Amino acid sequence: MKTPPRPTPSSDCLFCKIVDGTIPANRVYEDELCLGFPDINPQAPTHLLIIPRQHISSTAKALAGDTALMGHLMAAAAEIARSEKLDKGYRIVVNTGNDGGQTVHHLHLHLLGGRHMKWPPG
Repeated sequence: MKTPPRPTPSSDCLFCKIVDGTIPANRVYEDELCLGFPDINPQAPTHLLIIPRQHISSTAKALAGDTALMGHLMAAAAEIARSEKLDKGYRIVVNTGNDGGQTVHHLHLHLLGGRHMKWPPG
């Protein structure tokens, strides 16, 4: 089965501009596939975003060929959590689509920690 082509990211994608350096960010983590930086509207004492360098608009648009990248994002989040000393625990959140609370349509993980997390989140 042939993988369909991925749509080209829009030139106004905020996270693509952070990846290419057009918009500065305090990069706390960076590798060949992704980067991590603080959320500008933190919801916990530690609130970081982990984004792939490649534009994927959401988890709903991830393809079978993105499996390794998706796993890499989770591994990067765990590495960042260790470096941030979130030993007591943390939460990883991925909002998908407008009804899921996604406001920037470039796949990203929220890493939240530094306080007790409640359930249900809301």
